[in-house]
Amino acid sequence: MTEKQTLIKTLGMEVVEISEGKVVMTMPVDERTHQPLGYLHGGASVALAETAASVGTAHLIDRETQLCFGLEINANHIKAKREGTVTAVAEAVHRGRTTMVWEINIRDEEGQLICLSRCTVAVVPKRT
Repeated sequence: MTEKQTLIKTLGMEVVEISEGKVVMTMPVDERTHQPLGYLHGGASVALAETAASVGTAHLIDRETQLCFGLEINANHIKAKREGTVTAVAEAVHRGRTTMVWEINIRDEEGQLICLSRCTVAVVPKRT
């Protein structure tokens, strides 16, 4: 991934592993990812989940001829977190020609489930 100024860099996300149908990413829980009361913002968790699904899809498609974009995402925020690091594990549950569906579990350092998400990513042809 590039070092451009993107949401990934702004929120401190890092890719730990990319393999066939699986992505592992981390994100700090700090002032960049907090909501006003000092807890992990649900939107930051959703951003991490969609990023992991999109990175995974990009790894599986032909990037010379195809692009991918998040199409739909849902998230259940299970547990609050004030500080530390969360880890997203995204796994492809459907790998179609025009869509891929990913399940993303975001856990803390103790393995506690923080957020459970499912994301559909569209695969579209590149326009020249």
